[in-house]
Amino acid sequence: MRQVERAGALVALLQGDITEQAVDAIVNAANSSLLGGGGVDGAIHRRGGPEILEECRRLRSTLYPDGLPTGEAVLTTAGALPAKYVIHAVGPVWHGGARGEASLLAHAYASCLACARDAGLESVALPSISTGAYGYPVTEAAEVALSTVLRALDEVPGALREVRFVLFTERDLRAYEAALARAAGASG
Repeated sequence: MRQVERAGALVALLQGDITEQAVDAIVNAANSSLLGGGGVDGAIHRRGGPEILEECRRLRSTLYPDGLPTGEAVLTTAGALPAKYVIHAVGPVWHGGARGEASLLAHAYASCLACARDAGLESVALPSISTGAYGYPVTEAAEVALSTVLRALDEVPGALREVRFVLFTERDLRAYEAALARAAGASG
């Protein structure tokens, strides 16, 4: 595990399965329907059980009848997962980088941390949002994710004690390690 301390919080990178993380909240790289899907989204719904989907359906019928907008995040139960909550965040689909993808991805990560802070949570585990089926290049996504998280921690120091990026592949972990070294060096 690679880690740095920032504004009273530990920012850690590790390779693993996000559904196995015993933290206050794990982040789901969700689609706007909030009704499950493939990749991280499917794994979270399968492992967490039907309670997550039931709560997502309630959110769709009340607050988000048209789906959760790209860049936004919402908190639900974690069902049978070892985490207490799931924060569902919708990242952008990659269209080459000229359609505001970086801004939308940054907003998705910032929204996740805001959800965690608003709920009084101390630890959160994040995946690499948008880099699976949505096609966002992992190197670019890692830069956006880490710079956004570090900036958010600086803006509200002490609100979180741990932000853990859980990367599924070795390749993704290496991209995030390189981005963390650049981001920490540029701001420290």
